[in-house]
Amino acid sequence: MPDLYVSWSEYHYKIEQLAAQIYESSWEFDQIVCLARGGLRVGDILSRIYHKPLAILATSSYSGVGQQARGSLILSRHLTMTTESLGSRILLVDDLVDSGITLQETIPWLHEYSDFIIKEIRTSVVWYKACSIFKPDYYVDYLPDNPWIHQPFEHYEHTNPADLVAKVGQSCLWGR
Repeated sequence: MPDLYVSWSEYHYKIEQLAAQIYESSWEFDQIVCLARGGLRVGDILSRIYHKPLAILATSSYSGVGQQARGSLILSRHLTMTTESLGSRILLVDDLVDSGITLQETIPWLHEYSDFIIKEIRTSVVWYKACSIFKPDYYVDYLPDNPWIHQPFEHYEHTNPADLVAKVGQSCLWGR
Protein backbone atom coordinates (compact mmCIF):
# COMPACT_ATOMS: atom_id res chain seq x y z
CA MET A 1 0.00 0.00 0.00
CA PRO A 2 1.26 3.49 -0.71
CA ASP A 3 1.96 5.91 2.13
CA LEU A 4 -1.07 7.47 3.80
CA TYR A 5 -1.17 11.29 3.78
CA VAL A 6 -3.49 12.95 6.30
CA SER A 7 -4.64 16.59 6.22
CA TRP A 8 -5.44 18.63 9.33
CA SER A 9 -9.18 18.39 8.69
CA GLU A 10 -8.99 14.60 8.21
CA TYR A 11 -6.85 14.30 11.35
CA HIS A 12 -9.33 16.24 13.49
CA TYR A 13 -12.31 14.37 12.05
CA LYS A 14 -10.69 11.03 12.88
CA ILE A 15 -10.18 12.14 16.49
CA GLU A 16 -13.87 13.11 16.60
CA GLN A 17 -14.75 9.65 15.25
CA LEU A 18 -12.62 8.11 18.01
CA ALA A 19 -14.38 10.23 20.65
CA ALA A 20 -17.78 9.13 19.32
CA GLN A 21 -16.75 5.46 19.31
CA ILE A 22 -15.60 5.65 22.94
CA TYR A 23 -18.85 7.40 23.90
CA GLU A 24 -20.97 4.79 22.13
CA SER A 25 -19.23 2.04 24.10
CA SER A 26 -20.72 3.54 27.32
CA TRP A 27 -17.44 2.92 29.13
CA GLU A 28 -16.82 5.37 31.96
CA PHE A 29 -13.27 6.54 32.61
CA ASP A 30 -11.90 9.17 34.96
CA GLN A 31 -8.43 9.91 33.55
CA ILE A 32 -6.82 10.19 30.14
CA VAL A 33 -3.16 9.31 29.78
CA CYS A 34 -1.65 10.25 26.45
CA LEU A 35 1.65 9.06 25.08
CA ALA A 36 3.86 11.89 23.91
CA ARG A 37 4.63 12.87 21.31
CA GLY A 38 2.14 11.25 18.94
CA GLY A 39 -0.73 11.01 21.39
CA LEU A 40 -0.50 14.59 22.66
CA ARG A 41 -2.91 16.13 20.18
CA VAL A 42 -5.32 13.19 20.38
CA GLY A 43 -5.24 13.21 24.19
CA ASP A 44 -5.70 16.98 24.37
CA ILE A 45 -8.78 16.91 22.17
CA LEU A 46 -10.32 13.93 23.98
CA SER A 47 -9.63 15.62 27.32
CA ARG A 48 -11.48 18.73 26.14
CA ILE A 49 -14.43 16.75 24.72
CA TYR A 50 -14.85 14.55 27.78
CA HIS A 51 -13.81 17.16 30.38
CA LYS A 52 -11.43 14.67 31.96
CA PRO A 53 -7.95 15.36 33.34
CA LEU A 54 -5.04 14.70 31.03
CA ALA A 55 -1.80 13.07 32.10
CA ILE A 56 1.21 12.80 29.82
CA LEU A 57 3.77 10.04 29.59
CA ALA A 58 6.70 10.75 27.30
CA THR A 59 7.76 7.80 25.19
CA SER A 60 10.03 7.35 22.23
CA SER A 61 10.55 4.48 19.86
CA TYR A 62 11.54 6.36 16.73
CA SER A 63 15.02 7.69 16.20
CA GLY A 64 14.45 9.58 12.98
CA VAL A 65 12.16 9.92 10.00
CA GLY A 66 10.92 7.02 7.93
CA GLN A 67 9.93 3.41 8.30
CA GLN A 68 13.42 2.23 9.16
CA ALA A 69 13.82 4.69 12.01
CA ARG A 70 12.32 2.54 14.79
CA GLY A 71 14.57 2.20 17.80
CA SER A 72 14.24 0.75 21.26
CA LEU A 73 11.39 1.94 23.46
CA ILE A 74 12.16 4.61 26.04
CA LEU A 75 9.61 5.49 28.74
CA SER A 76 10.01 8.60 30.87
CA ARG A 77 10.60 8.21 34.59
CA HIS A 78 7.54 10.20 35.58
CA LEU A 79 3.98 10.80 34.53
CA THR A 80 3.05 14.48 34.24
CA MET A 81 -0.38 15.32 35.59
CA THR A 82 -2.22 18.03 37.48
CA THR A 83 -4.38 15.73 39.60
CA GLU A 84 -3.41 14.47 43.04
CA SER A 85 -3.59 10.87 41.93
CA LEU A 86 -4.00 8.79 38.82
CA GLY A 87 -7.56 7.74 38.10
CA SER A 88 -8.75 4.18 38.59
CA ARG A 89 -10.22 3.87 35.08
CA ILE A 90 -7.73 5.10 32.52
CA LEU A 91 -8.10 5.78 28.83
CA LEU A 92 -4.61 5.34 27.37
CA VAL A 93 -4.29 7.33 24.14
CA ASP A 94 -1.81 7.39 21.26
CA ASP A 95 -2.09 8.42 17.64
CA LEU A 96 -1.36 4.98 16.22
CA VAL A 97 -0.31 1.47 17.06
CA ASP A 98 2.46 0.29 14.77
CA SER A 99 4.54 -2.47 16.34
CA GLY A 100 2.32 -2.41 19.45
CA ILE A 101 5.27 -2.47 21.81
CA THR A 102 4.65 1.02 23.21
CA LEU A 103 1.10 0.27 24.35
CA GLN A 104 2.05 -3.21 25.51
CA GLU A 105 4.88 -1.87 27.69
CA THR A 106 3.02 1.20 28.97
CA ILE A 107 0.20 -0.68 30.67
CA PRO A 108 2.44 -2.49 33.19
CA TRP A 109 4.41 0.76 33.67
CA LEU A 110 1.17 2.53 34.68
CA HIS A 111 0.26 -0.22 37.14
CA GLU A 112 3.74 0.00 38.66
CA TYR A 113 3.78 3.82 38.76
CA SER A 114 0.49 4.36 40.52
CA ASP A 115 0.24 4.36 44.29
CA PHE A 116 -3.47 3.87 43.75
CA ILE A 117 -5.33 0.87 42.45
CA ILE A 118 -6.01 1.00 38.74
CA LYS A 119 -9.19 -0.94 38.06
CA GLU A 120 -9.08 -0.80 34.30
CA ILE A 121 -7.06 0.58 31.41
CA ARG A 122 -8.45 0.75 27.91
CA THR A 123 -6.47 1.84 24.89
CA SER A 124 -7.44 4.10 22.02
CA VAL A 125 -5.69 5.13 18.81
CA VAL A 126 -6.66 6.65 15.51
CA TRP A 127 -4.78 4.10 13.36
CA TYR A 128 -4.28 0.40 14.08
CA LYS A 129 -1.79 -1.32 11.79
CA ALA A 130 -2.05 -5.05 11.09
CA CYS A 131 1.62 -5.56 11.97
CA SER A 132 0.91 -4.66 15.60
CA ILE A 133 1.26 -7.27 18.33
CA PHE A 134 -1.25 -5.30 20.40
CA LYS A 135 -4.91 -4.69 19.52
CA PRO A 136 -6.28 -1.43 20.96
CA ASP A 137 -9.75 -1.33 22.49
CA TYR A 138 -10.78 1.63 20.34
CA TYR A 139 -9.50 2.63 16.93
CA VAL A 140 -10.84 4.45 13.88
CA ASP A 141 -8.96 2.86 10.99
CA TYR A 142 -7.56 -0.64 10.70
CA LEU A 143 -4.71 -0.62 8.17
CA PRO A 144 -4.11 -4.14 6.81
CA ASP A 145 -1.25 -3.01 4.56
CA ASN A 146 0.73 -1.16 7.28
CA PRO A 147 1.32 2.09 5.38
CA TRP A 148 3.65 4.79 6.63
CA ILE A 149 1.35 7.58 7.89
CA HIS A 150 2.27 11.18 7.09
CA GLN A 151 0.47 13.30 9.67
CA PRO A 152 -0.18 17.01 9.08
CA PHE A 153 2.37 18.21 11.64
CA GLU A 154 5.18 16.05 10.23
CA HIS A 155 6.69 18.91 8.21
CA TYR A 156 7.78 20.56 11.48
CA GLU A 157 10.33 17.78 11.88
CA HIS A 158 12.16 19.32 8.93
CA THR A 159 11.76 22.94 10.07
CA ASN A 160 14.05 25.04 12.21
CA PRO A 161 13.63 28.48 13.81
CA ALA A 162 15.72 30.22 11.15
CA ASP A 163 13.42 28.86 8.44
CA LEU A 164 10.41 30.19 10.33
CA VAL A 165 11.93 33.66 10.65
CA ALA A 166 12.47 33.64 6.89
CA LYS A 167 8.88 32.51 6.37
CA VAL A 168 6.98 34.75 8.81
CA GLY A 169 9.38 37.67 9.02
CA GLN A 170 11.37 38.94 11.94
CA SER A 171 9.06 41.83 12.79
CA CYS A 172 6.33 39.60 14.20
CA LEU A 173 8.66 37.91 16.68
CA TRP A 174 8.77 40.75 19.22
CA GLY A 175 5.42 42.33 18.58
CA ARG A 176 6.91 45.05 16.39
